[in-house]
Amino acid sequence: MSKIDTLKSLRIWAAETAPEARPEDIDFLLAERLELNPSGFQLKQDLQLTPDQVKQAQKDVKKLAKGISPQYILGYSWFLGYKILVQRGVLIPRFETEELVEWALADLTTGDKVLDLGTGSGCITVALAKEAAKKNITKLDLYASDVTDAALRTSEENFLIHNVDVTVRKANILIGLEKFDKIISNPPYIKESEKDIMDQNVLQNEPQEALFGGQNGIEFYQKFVKQVRDHLNTGGEFFLEFGFSEKDHLAELFAQELPDFTIEFKNDLSGKPRMVKGKWNK
Repeated sequence: MSKIDTLKSLRIWAAETAPEARPEDIDFLLAERLELNPSGFQLKQDLQLTPDQVKQAQKDVKKLAKGISPQYILGYSWFLGYKILVQRGVLIPRFETEELVEWALADLTTGDKVLDLGTGSGCITVALAKEAAKKNITKLDLYASDVTDAALRTSEENFLIHNVDVTVRKANILIGLEKFDKIISNPPYIKESEKDIMDQNVLQNEPQEALFGGQNGIEFYQKFVKQVRDHLNTGGEFFLEFGFSEKDHLAELFAQELPDFTIEFKNDLSGKPRMVKGKWNK
């Protein structure tokens, strides 16, 4: 093996050591450890590395080669520019969910009581609170719920780090929770039949209960529509993420179960239907 002393040589070694890993995962992992942004990473391929930096990178890449997600190796991910702690058993924040937060943010008003349903790492609540403050939307009454203890522990840690005041509750969907002005959620929506085409890293690392939504992917939504009226204030709204192939099923479900709601679907930046908003016309 040739000497590893520059970022370029480390990158070559990493690709050979973890051939099954996605190149972007290798680059993300190395860049984060070296505290380089994406452009800096590309521009500093001749960067001279210390022995400690090489040792840490080798340790990380060997974990990556075993199929461990880079965010779990680092212990954190990024979401709307905020550093979010993650660990095994907690869903890694997704870029698509940033768009859901931005959509909900547009309807948020001072004093709203907001629930992050199935909070996971707490990334939605952290980003929503921080971005709302930038827009002078204040006095938010924030709640976060999840069904797993691991998620609740991690979310509470992130709320503490980011100095966000949140009431945390353990709940299965909305059972046992109160009424809110806004409910926002990235629920489990992957079909069981899609396991065969999924990234093995995701299957090996991330919590199944946060990923899969039953045979048709819409089990969560079928339960949600039965409960939501009891947990929204007059004129309340919900914002939900869903799988891009599920729009027609959801449109039919909402039309049947929530005729007194105005339902609006929204595409993500790649043009796929991925989000839905419901407003209670009461």
